[in-house]
Amino acid sequence: MQVLFMCTANSCRSILSEALFNHLAPAGFTAVSSGSFPKGQVLPRSLVTLQQAGISIEGLSSKGNDAFEGNPPDIVITVCDKAAGEACPVYFGPALKAHWGLEDPSDVVGDEASIDAAFRATLARIEQRCNAFFALPFDTLGCDELKRELDRIGTL
Repeated sequence: MQVLFMCTANSCRSILSEALFNHLAPAGFTAVSSGSFPKGQVLPRSLVTLQQAGISIEGLSSKGNDAFEGNPPDIVITVCDKAAGEACPVYFGPALKAHWGLEDPSDVVGDEASIDAAFRATLARIEQRCNAFFALPFDTLGCDELKRELDRIGTL
C-alpha cells in the first residue's frame, strides 16, 4: 500500500510524514510526499529534526504532484493546516483521501529552543498518527470503514 502525504511546499510537514511513516512501516507499506507548490528543496531544519530522531533522510526531496501521475497512491493524506489559507488539493482519482492537518512548525517564531520544540512536537504527532494507522485491521476494513478510520486518526 502506498500513501502519499501532500502539503503546499513539500518541504516540512509532508517530508516529516513521509520519512517517519517509512521509518515505522511494516513490509508492504510505503510513503511518498509531494506539494501543490513545491519549494524544490527540503527545509534544512526538517532534515536535522529527522536525523536527531534517528530517521533516515535518504532520498527525501521536494517535488510536485506530477511525480506520481504514473504511479498513483492508494491513500492521499493532506497535512496542511489552514484550508482557507493554503492550497491543499485532494485528487488522484480513486485513492482514499483523508486530512491530517498539522500546524507548520516552520511558521514558529522565537529562539532556537522554541523552534526545535515545535519541530519535535510535530514529529511526535505524526508518530502518534502513524502508529494508529499501522494498528488498523486492514484486512477486515472495507473502503468506507477505512475512510472513517483515516478521518478519525486525523483528529488525534
